[in-house]
Amino acid sequence: MMILNNIPAVCILQMTAQDIVPQVGQLLHPWTTHSGLLKRCSTYGMQSHAQGSYPRLCFLDAILFEGRRREAAGNLFYKLPMIASVPTTTTGNPVSTHYGYTPTETETSKNMGDLVSDPELEASLRAPAMEKITDKIAALPADTDYFSLEFFPPKTAMGFSNLRDRLDRMARALHPLFVNVTWGAGGSTAQKSLELAELCQRELGLTTCLHLTCTNMSRKLIDKALDDAKALGIRNILALRGDPPRRAEYRDSDESEPETEDEEFVWAVDLVRYIRKTHGDYFCIGVAGYPEGHADESHPLGQCLERDLPYLVEKVQAGADFIMTQLFFDIKAYENFEEQLRAHPSGAFKSIAIIPGLMPIQSYQMIKRTTKLSHAKIPEPLLERLDAVKGDDERVKGVGVDIVSELVEQIREIKSRTSSGPKGFHFYTLNLEKAVSFIVERTNLIRPSAPEEGHEAFTNDDLPNIPSLQINGSVHNRAFPQDSARISSIGSDPRNKVIVVDRPASHPDYEATALQASVPAGPINTRANTLAISEGEGALGREATWDDFPNGRWGDARSPAYGQIDGYGVSLHVTVAQALQLWGTPRTDADINDIFIRHLRGELSAIPWSEEGFNPETDAIRDHLVKLNSKGWRTLASQPAVNGIKSSDPTFGWGPQNGFVFQKAFVELFMPSRDWKALKEKLDRLPEMKDVVCYFAINQAGDFSSSDEKEKKEDDGKEVEDAAEPSTNAVTWGVFPGKEIVTPTIIEEVSFRAWSEEAFGIWGEWAKVYGRGSESEKLLEGIRADSWLVNIIHHDFVDKDGLWKLLLDD
Repeated sequence: MMILNNIPAVCILQMTAQDIVPQVGQLLHPWTTHSGLLKRCSTYGMQSHAQGSYPRLCFLDAILFEGRRREAAGNLFYKLPMIASVPTTTTGNPVSTHYGYTPTETETSKNMGDLVSDPELEASLRAPAMEKITDKIAALPADTDYFSLEFFPPKTAMGFSNLRDRLDRMARALHPLFVNVTWGAGGSTAQKSLELAELCQRELGLTTCLHLTCTNMSRKLIDKALDDAKALGIRNILALRGDPPRRAEYRDSDESEPETEDEEFVWAVDLVRYIRKTHGDYFCIGVAGYPEGHADESHPLGQCLERDLPYLVEKVQAGADFIMTQLFFDIKAYENFEEQLRAHPSGAFKSIAIIPGLMPIQSYQMIKRTTKLSHAKIPEPLLERLDAVKGDDERVKGVGVDIVSELVEQIREIKSRTSSGPKGFHFYTLNLEKAVSFIVERTNLIRPSAPEEGHEAFTNDDLPNIPSLQINGSVHNRAFPQDSARISSIGSDPRNKVIVVDRPASHPDYEATALQASVPAGPINTRANTLAISEGEGALGREATWDDFPNGRWGDARSPAYGQIDGYGVSLHVTVAQALQLWGTPRTDADINDIFIRHLRGELSAIPWSEEGFNPETDAIRDHLVKLNSKGWRTLASQPAVNGIKSSDPTFGWGPQNGFVFQKAFVELFMPSRDWKALKEKLDRLPEMKDVVCYFAINQAGDFSSSDEKEKKEDDGKEVEDAAEPSTNAVTWGVFPGKEIVTPTIIEEVSFRAWSEEAFGIWGEWAKVYGRGSESEKLLEGIRADSWLVNIIHHDFVDKDGLWKLLLDD
């Protein structure tokens, strides 16, 4: 095997998968994996043929990788960019490169085993890519700032697809040092989290930190998650506790009791110890820090940093490599946190990276809910600034950018006094890009491109020392022009592609025709333009940030931000003790009805599906909702009809000034199966309801019904389908000067189905509060099995009582 340094292309590499996987599998992602080897070889235009039970690969020359793609392909190509070897071709002739080099007989006789027997080469090949977060931070100049971004797995397939495009755009425009991928409580999003982590780590080449919670998860699931992360080349884990532990309900039936107390996962430190015990130093482990103190309460009461510090010391001493803080807005609390950690007598925090967590403010209601769940305080001066614009999401977002940008500057000043080395910032993006793009640009956190924005360039220093030629006694040096750069073509955006001839490109993301490859790329490829798109500028920017004002589970299901904002899956958001205090031990259906009614009347602060209070507009329909719940129709969401009320109205108004807002009445509720059967027959029977009422309904088993569903009819003895397109129902909209109509609240089949999984899952989480076999657990599981989740929309927004008469009149 011959290594030629400083050639900016992969020339030829031929080896068996048996050689590749154990030796350089971590370096060759995503091309060499057990599951995708042959498929990926075929996709990327590589050749393979059988040798025993292992494929044999030939990486052809002229496969070029952009800098970011090189990292995704593996550090082997990045650090040792030219590997020419290799035994012989199938014809028996030695393989040669287009650089004029032909391996000698000795060199061609070497195989992968010979390669790794050389200590120097073995060290190079075995050295992992710089994927550990701490290594990447250590490699930065001391006066450098860096940042990371956090994403959660979208709830819908459309959201996932759109997040992939968003991630690619943000990676090219913003250059984060790494990204985080969240993990649902109890492993509820395990598969989706791993899929998103694979996308980030292996397809987009982003150093990825996978969150992992340990409570309410079996040891087998934790082992699988760690093994999967390792297989994906992920070197970073954020070790978290998760929801308060109820281990007895989550242990696998075939799982043995922990051998020692150290293997019982009750706290995050238990997970840190377990990872170090089972995986050594393979993973760089991060842990959470709480500038305002941690609390297992619904409200930030009883929090105390001093009480938390011993636990944080224990996590660091158990093997944590960095600390990432919970979101905060109180800069004084963070200053106290950083100062106490750096001066702690244990010395545990003297040099460890402490990365503050910041959340761009996307909307007023969203940040109020988030700070409540995370126990973060918004200082009164900041809250006053938000209160002044709370009815207008666009202005809220603008003020939010100002607030978080100010926090970045204040944190810089604090860190300049408390520590040396690079200063880091972590942003909870909520799967949105516009606000965070503004913040990192305004605060100069975006690392500059080099040497020329938008291009991957090389100079003579990068080129091989090519021998001179003597022609007729004269020496001719084959010199290359200074500062030459490989300018991207249309066919190379967003990655270099294999050029195909005599056929169209069958994989447009990875192949291009010769004609496509010959067209120089336009300015849309530049980093500056990509950043402008992420910030919503121009037609492309408006298209990219179309979902910039999400509305939780009532938003557009195509948005990566659709659903609850935390992305942590099904959870009660309260401890077992709090659940018992709030909801007692229900034993009858009437007890459950009473819990919902007391919440409606303001006597309970939360029910399992909502930890928030009601909006003032609920007063207009509260009596109707109480009557529905008294029938055993347990309401989760609702709104009254509104017809053209001014946007400044204190009860129903929202959005910019001088606008008008509209609402259709709707209600979402759980109802017994017998009641739904009767109501459905009524809705389908009455002809006057066809164009006035729309409904979606689903049960725990997944049986689905809607007013859009296909009805089979007989026509001349043949079965045909008379099918309406699935409806998308805007139930809240506003008309404002100089703007398109704004529709923040949408109800459709895709979003309803996605939400239903969580809605029914919460019944199960509530049942687990009471233990297996208890009377309350049997009651709740019985209700879950027998209930239908139903959403009914009344389209006549002029008739404010139409929906309630329909549901309450016998």
